[in-house]
Amino acid sequence: MEETGALIRKRRATISTGKCVPLKQVNGRSEVDESVNGRSDSGNIVTKRNVSDLPSTTSKERKKRINVPSDRQSCHRLQESLLSSASGYRNYRGVLNWCVVMLVLSNARLFLENLLKYGILVDPIQVVSLFIKDPYNMPAACLVIVSNVFIVAALYTERRLSVGCFSERVGLLVHSINLSVTLCFPVTIVLMLKSITPDHLSLDVDCVATVSFLTLGGASALGVYTVLFLKLYSYKDVNKWCREMSHAKARSLARSLSCSSIPRSRESGQDYQVSYPGNVTLRDLYYFVFAPTLCYELNFPRSPRIRMSFLLRRLFEMLFFTQLLVGLTQQWMIPIIQSSMKPLEDMDLPMMMERLLRLAVPNHLLWLIFFYWFFHSSLNFIAELLQFGDREFYRDWWNSETITYFWQNWNIPVHKWCLRHFYKPLLKSGVSKWLGQSAVFLASAFFHEYLVSVPLKMLRPWAFMGMMAQLPLAWFVARFLRGNYGNAAVWLSLIIGQPIAVLMYVHDYYVLHYREGSAGGGPE
Repeated sequence: MEETGALIRKRRATISTGKCVPLKQVNGRSEVDESVNGRSDSGNIVTKRNVSDLPSTTSKERKKRINVPSDRQSCHRLQESLLSSASGYRNYRGVLNWCVVMLVLSNARLFLENLLKYGILVDPIQVVSLFIKDPYNMPAACLVIVSNVFIVAALYTERRLSVGCFSERVGLLVHSINLSVTLCFPVTIVLMLKSITPDHLSLDVDCVATVSFLTLGGASALGVYTVLFLKLYSYKDVNKWCREMSHAKARSLARSLSCSSIPRSRESGQDYQVSYPGNVTLRDLYYFVFAPTLCYELNFPRSPRIRMSFLLRRLFEMLFFTQLLVGLTQQWMIPIIQSSMKPLEDMDLPMMMERLLRLAVPNHLLWLIFFYWFFHSSLNFIAELLQFGDREFYRDWWNSETITYFWQNWNIPVHKWCLRHFYKPLLKSGVSKWLGQSAVFLASAFFHEYLVSVPLKMLRPWAFMGMMAQLPLAWFVARFLRGNYGNAAVWLSLIIGQPIAVLMYVHDYYVLHYREGSAGGGPE
């Protein structure tokens, strides 16, 4: 009985482990993997072995190797080098930190070299003086104010259509005229008035800076009208879809939360929403005009409240990065552009390549800062102020492995507009996908040239050609490059492509204005 009790206690100890452990039969004939009942298939009672002595498959092999005298001191095994692709190693955080340190050091050297060569050129007062010098002569600002005429015209047209005073054909004609004038009117003003964009360029750094910022004023006014054109086009389309749907299904659309004048149901906890034509109001349209989106909807998602801390952070970022953009342009960009005029005039290819590479770094840095300033700080500031809920203004374009993925993700408002109001209607009309994509790039190329050539008062195809060159480049990258190689190709096109276009416009502007105005004189 004492022996039986001891065996039972051992069996209970085996059960308390909660696992199936290898046990050795009492008769010593073989080892089996005993289950928790403490018995083998043959019914023989087994004893518990020391768990620390239980060998796994690998430990058995290791024990056999240790028993061999020649392998007792072995320190080698079958393995790949970490930098080999077969090793499966992916942790390169230290290499990334090294790249960041090298980037900071190299740019610090360029910054010191710039200071030693040109001195301190940053002058915030110069920019402010452009506005204070003649505060009553600001044609770019006046041009933006006049844009309200086209907003009211679009609203009036939609109201006439909603009550049946205009037929669909007449409404389409009025909208087409309004949209056409929206694009053509600012072009006429910018080309006629010299105060928006000066006609003469000297080699003085201050004059180059003045020309740059005044040209930026004209480009900004044209940018406002371009955004307004896209918004009014979307406003026209969505209201047309509402009229078509209202004939098929009455009251199928909900009221926009942007019209806060409608009372809200507190008992049900839900907000009243509008049905067409209740959205055709001045308040609703102006909310859409200021909202950070190009696609009109009757139901805009709204955030529950305004976060003051978030709003102040975005405001601080806007002010800080604005000053940083101005300072880097004055201190870094303008001296390089100024020194590039002589090689461009002489068509000295080696010197032109050297200037191109010198211009690539500050130009790309300014582009990245502008991206963060506009798409993150500014648009989030406006969205928070208006309680606009959809904050997806960009996606992870920096991980782009194809050119197409980059253009689809770096500017989400424009991408959504092109997809909704341009690309999909083309597909519905029977156009192939390839022709539809080409048409989208063609429209984008037109607006890029529109925003560059008009403020500079010279029609050149460089921005247009740069955008159209994205089509063969996108095909080449998607066909022959994958993964990191494709991502490197996207970054290379961004870093090198933009400075090429900048130098082309600088060359043409220099030849057109400076050489003619100076009677053949050249820079020193």
